[in-house]
Amino acid sequence: MSAPATAGRATPAPTGQAIFRARAVLLDLDGTLLDTVADLAAAVDAMLVELGRAPVGESAVRTWVGKGARVLVRRALAGSLDAPFDDASVDAAMPVFERHYARENGASARLYPNAVDGLVAMRAKGLALACVTNKPQSFSDALLERTGLAAHFAVVVGADPRLARKPDPAPLLHACERLGVAPARAVAIGDSMNDVQAAHAAGMPVIVVPYGYNEGRPASSLDADAHVDDLLQACARIEML
Repeated sequence: MSAPATAGRATPAPTGQAIFRARAVLLDLDGTLLDTVADLAAAVDAMLVELGRAPVGESAVRTWVGKGARVLVRRALAGSLDAPFDDASVDAAMPVFERHYARENGASARLYPNAVDGLVAMRAKGLALACVTNKPQSFSDALLERTGLAAHFAVVVGADPRLARKPDPAPLLHACERLGVAPARAVAIGDSMNDVQAAHAAGMPVIVVPYGYNEGRPASSLDADAHVDDLLQACARIEML
């Protein structure tokens, strides 16, 4: 899925750019580590067809990803990013989507450039890594295993009924607690407004990559503490505290 990683490889941070000192890095999953839209779109379209509706295609699904599976299903049923849709219909559609996504999860997912190299370089610096995502826990665990990324993470925090989801800071704070690291000693990396808002609410800086999902808005518009091209550049901006 990616070229072999080179242990400890990291490009130097450009002169004058801020360096973040931390003990842990908390990374989003969809849109940050992996492009998973093809899998999600296949499951959404299969769900819609089973429910007697027309498929919507990958380009629409790409703008709807980011706030978890239930919001994605609601948006698919409504055919819109923001249109309301009744909870009973979403409740009925969720198991259909989950059944199809269990089949598609990871089948067409693609690593972003330098994703593995970035993770390897972060670990080589001694940084503890957690994956923090709004994707349901079982799907997150399965996707990381299927794509060979699971071994890089000490902790994986997926959507949990006991925790609010990003943009609430609760998942990031929970990951810090499990890692034994204070939030002020962590850095978040993501691709969307959800990640930026959650990180700032948790009291940690956030680095944004440009290639993920931000509900159709450019990542460059986000009020992040740093913008980078990929995870290898992100690693160059983080030093072990």
